[in-house]
Amino acid sequence: MSIRRLPEHLVNRIAAGEVVERPASALKELVENSIDAGATRISISLSEGGLSLIDVADDGCGMAPDEIALAMERHATSKLPDDAIESVTTLGFRGEALPSIGSVADLTIESRVRGADGWYRRIDHGALAGEGPAALPPGTRIRVSNLFAKVPARRKFLRSARSEYAACVDIIKRLAMARPDIGFTLEHDGRRSILVAPDEQRPERVAALTDRDLAGNSVIVDYRREAVSLTGVAGLPTFNRGVADHQYLFVNGRPVKDRLLIGALRAAYQDMLARDRHPLVALFIELPGDQVDVNVHPAKTEVRFRDPGLIRGMIVGGLRAALDEAGHRSAQRPSVAALGNWQSSGFQAPASPSIPNGFGFSATAREAGQGSVWDRVSDYTPPPMARAEAAYAPAPEHKAFPMGVARGQVAATYIVAEAEDGLVIVDQHAAHERLVLERMRRAMADGGVARQALLLPEVVEMDETGCDRLEARISELAEMGLELERFGAKAMLVRATPALLGQGDIHGLVIDLADELAAYDEALSLKERLDHVAATMACHGSVRAGRTLSVAEMNALLREMEVTPHSGQCNHGRPTWIKLGHGDIEKLFGRK
Repeated sequence: MSIRRLPEHLVNRIAAGEVVERPASALKELVENSIDAGATRISISLSEGGLSLIDVADDGCGMAPDEIALAMERHATSKLPDDAIESVTTLGFRGEALPSIGSVADLTIESRVRGADGWYRRIDHGALAGEGPAALPPGTRIRVSNLFAKVPARRKFLRSARSEYAACVDIIKRLAMARPDIGFTLEHDGRRSILVAPDEQRPERVAALTDRDLAGNSVIVDYRREAVSLTGVAGLPTFNRGVADHQYLFVNGRPVKDRLLIGALRAAYQDMLARDRHPLVALFIELPGDQVDVNVHPAKTEVRFRDPGLIRGMIVGGLRAALDEAGHRSAQRPSVAALGNWQSSGFQAPASPSIPNGFGFSATAREAGQGSVWDRVSDYTPPPMARAEAAYAPAPEHKAFPMGVARGQVAATYIVAEAEDGLVIVDQHAAHERLVLERMRRAMADGGVARQALLLPEVVEMDETGCDRLEARISELAEMGLELERFGAKAMLVRATPALLGQGDIHGLVIDLADELAAYDEALSLKERLDHVAATMACHGSVRAGRTLSVAEMNALLREMEVTPHSGQCNHGRPTWIKLGHGDIEKLFGRK
């Protein structure tokens, strides 16, 4: 077969395969062009997740009629005045986006330079379909419709409109975080989902686009070394999420997804977070252009640093320094009234012996829901954390039980039990987490999980894409005992929860489920991902570390562990209990 030069329309389609992977890719290129044009306000309108329509309008510098025609040619750009590609400061610079999009969609460009008349040019899948005068304010408006309509091989591999819309929202959030000086508006099928004003402070912009609780549960990062600066917002370790999708990284104002940066971020939090939890951060790295190569990926989402060790060290050092300054801060706790809901238990504990007056909250404080540790008598000395309880009934004989019988609790986290052959130490949260998961599995196998209706339905606010994911799975979640209902664009109403979970953190459960659903293939039912979903529910319904248990509660937990399969490890693979045999204890004391 002889070598031939490919025709222009085929070259553009090949380029489109690199640049225009999905509607979000086309949207990214268009919005970046608007930013590079000096826009102060950018308005985006989508239909069917961008599959039917992408409309981007800005108030930037605009283009003259001859520049519009030139912009539709490959490798034509205004962003490289000379050959110094390593000094590029704009988001785009290759000149491939518009001709690539025009080769696989119906593309219309309208633009007007201040003080001149407007002009439009329409390209229908690579062919000129019309041009002429246009009426519009100064700036540029680009409409992309019927993306991949004439390329069915590409169209059939796109995901649902909801999934494509979620990808578009993620792109706009990242670009809006990078440029808090620009106002952004995003509408989808006539409904506004993002509205941020220009000239905002960066922490406020990040919180507005992620979680408004972030402002009160984060630290400001400001770290400099040589000519490199690291700034941004980092969530406290206790303010975490179940997936890593809430980590926003930027290099010289460019959103990136770089393995070096992600690895450094993980290293900074490694001794403060469980392996299955992820921080919420937005980090901005600024460094001279000759210290970073942005021309290593067609979509410009990856970069290469001249000194990667310096960048990694800055991220780890800068984040740890900022978190160290936070001191003892933790995610803001709920009210005392809410904490009171956690004190109830299914066990009937014996009456407590009398305690000195003033140990509990005062009656007035309790009624007002404003109790605090300062309500206690100042001269009262609390008991040690490893406490003993009065024996109201004869203690059971430890020989009868493999896991022994409870003798106490240490640090309100670990149960200490005496068995016939040694000492057993149980992580109460990890153990109960496994027990709840196994109960849910049995209930699902028996036809469904029993529900506990809420007296007052709880409203959980989250982003629109998270609500969309949950709404698409409402019937499947109902089989697992979680009854949800859409409550406006950015909220879900919880009417019932699995009875097995008791009084857990409903808000955290729904947020984590929405995050995890983002990682699931739409073709899979939740039953095929039962272990992951049930494990998430079980974690939120388990006895927490830090909760004081009675002897009866501890023994009930031990008895259930003895008859529950897989109770030796929690849902995350960590051990739930360890045993020190009599021989091991004797060795520790030099008796053997």
